[in-house]
Amino acid sequence: MTSVFVTGAAGFIGAHLICELARRGFCVAGCDHFDPASSGELQVARVRALLNPVGLMPLRMDVNETERLVSTLRARRVETLIHLAALPGVRASSQRPLAYAQANLQGFASVLEASRQAGVQRVFYASSSSVYGNRGGQFAESDRTGPPSSFYAATKMANESMALAYKAQMGLNTVGLRLFTVYGPWGRPDMAPYLFAQAIRKGVPLRLFGHGQPRRDFTYISDVVDAIARLVQQPLAVPLPEILNIGHRQPVRIRDFVQAIEAIVGRAARIEMHPLPPDDVGHTCADDRLLTRVIGPLQRTALQDGLLALVHWLQSFDPVDACQPASTS
Repeated sequence: MTSVFVTGAAGFIGAHLICELARRGFCVAGCDHFDPASSGELQVARVRALLNPVGLMPLRMDVNETERLVSTLRARRVETLIHLAALPGVRASSQRPLAYAQANLQGFASVLEASRQAGVQRVFYASSSSVYGNRGGQFAESDRTGPPSSFYAATKMANESMALAYKAQMGLNTVGLRLFTVYGPWGRPDMAPYLFAQAIRKGVPLRLFGHGQPRRDFTYISDVVDAIARLVQQPLAVPLPEILNIGHRQPVRIRDFVQAIEAIVGRAARIEMHPLPPDDVGHTCADDRLLTRVIGPLQRTALQDGLLALVHWLQSFDPVDACQPASTS
């Protein structure tokens, strides 16, 4: 039985992923910093709802605690590490660049070094569609990256370079996962799907940047988790690509995305149109052919079904929060 360790285990993707890996029979554990600045209350609620019922509780640990992380990985004889811990968000990175550098750069360096010292055989890590920069088209892994339009994107580009250096110089087997706008139940409250659905439900104004014309390759959480789990299931002896997109090649115009939520909620949105900020991107679309060659046909949840699950979760969870300007990245 493969031993897997997930950082950012109380996060949106991390909590869902641990549940799925446990369901598939992996010996899985994880850690999380439980940073109050990163939706701390929601993280605790995720753990209670998703992880506690299956007998899992993440260790409270900062990935920058390198020695402790090495000891933990060695004690659990971890073969595969999935690094999801990071500070997310395009716009917030301009307000807290030093915090992003510590979490996303120093933290990732710590994870790479701990994995090397502990003898981890394969490291998957979360990158982002933002590394492709602000341009249109369908993004393939072989396309050039940058220039970054945000400091967050710059940290993810740096992560990819760091991972490739560890692989080339020290033999650490790393695979970067470029994620495309993941949404669904227990999602991040700073992301557009959550913000849009809450604004429409509560009848408060929502801001559409780029006048609702940008397109995003929205990817439902269970599709992302299924893809990552199937990658983890690949034999450790089988080499994987250094970088993989996880998206569906089905971009949706933001205004159409909002209209789909309006239909589900049964209420018209109160929309404020705004130009696209310079740190946001106008279009994302994943070329998923390389991923398909590695794991086979992808699981594809229809947008209507994914949004219905998101809205139903919000209705049952009903978080009390203030709607903010939505970032569609």
